[in-house]
Amino acid sequence: MARLIVLLALLATGADALTRATPSMGLRTWVKGKLGGGSKGTILTESPAGKKQDFLEASPYWDQSTVPVNTYKNKSPYTTKVVSCKRIVGPEATGETCHIIFDHQGKMPYWEGQSFGVIADGTNPKNGKPHTVRLYSIAASRYGDDMTGQTTSLCVRRATYWDPEMGKDDPAKKGVCSNFICDSKPGDPIKMTGPSGKVMLMPEEKADTDYIMVATGTGIAPYRSFIRRLFTETTPAGEAYKGTAWLFLGVANSDALLYDEEWQATLAKYPDNFKLDYALSREQSNSKGGKMYIQDKVEEYADEIFDRLGKGAVMYFCGLKGMMPGIQDMLKSVCDKKGLDYDEYIKDLKKKGQWRVEVY
Repeated sequence: MARLIVLLALLATGADALTRATPSMGLRTWVKGKLGGGSKGTILTESPAGKKQDFLEASPYWDQSTVPVNTYKNKSPYTTKVVSCKRIVGPEATGETCHIIFDHQGKMPYWEGQSFGVIADGTNPKNGKPHTVRLYSIAASRYGDDMTGQTTSLCVRRATYWDPEMGKDDPAKKGVCSNFICDSKPGDPIKMTGPSGKVMLMPEEKADTDYIMVATGTGIAPYRSFIRRLFTETTPAGEAYKGTAWLFLGVANSDALLYDEEWQATLAKYPDNFKLDYALSREQSNSKGGKMYIQDKVEEYADEIFDRLGKGAVMYFCGLKGMMPGIQDMLKSVCDKKGLDYDEYIKDLKKKGQWRVEVY
């Protein structure tokens, strides 16, 4: 009710901001742009009345034979323009994460689950050569946050290094590309490559396929593109979808949650087709009394997950590579309890396209 009152108040006053409210965080600005507006800086929360997002589809829509790959390469990148760059975490979050919208004028088509490369301006002081490309998972559907097919979005955490001896961040060790992106302003030119990758695509031919999506931090990006395609936009894939999309997100605390308001809206509208679970390591405890990490939250639903995998579900993992050892150890333990050979089990899932990993 509180969230509804806030939204109604904003609309009534014409405030040019969409705010979010969560029990632990209160109110904070999420993204500039009036709800339902048409500017490229707007994040639409539903399709405009009478409009469908069906103009960037294959024929049939699930045919992956025409997925664009490496349209723009490192030596000949495409120059986009920044539309907006907004911090999307609260003051108590561990680090700063930004949502950045880019205008590509429809010249960089891509599919959900792919990545774009970004080349920071300037040169590497160590060798005097241009900075190398850095890959980031795309955080918007092919239609973009404004649903025009003209924009794309990235979810980027600013990489910094705290030097205990200096007692502050060491600027010499900061992530060049992530800081370049998070420091960007509307109108700034950004050189991008890609799109790249097919590992994280959704196999949409079977409309009843379950998608189990496991993420830590900014690994949420490809799943946001999935969920917008399936539930937020009016797409052929979304209209046909009969399965369950199950999102697991691991972050440190409530202030570090990413796109929570979007997930809550989807959950409220599609309770039979969308499931949501958070692992908040600094606020929750696992069954053993320790910190709640992503593998602990997934383990709570091990039986149901294995059952869904047995029926053809596709399981995705995206985030820092450090998440995988814990996930693998947990799954191996569950396999042992079920009398399954872990290596053979995962090998079979990979063979069937049910096990998809993109970590960095």
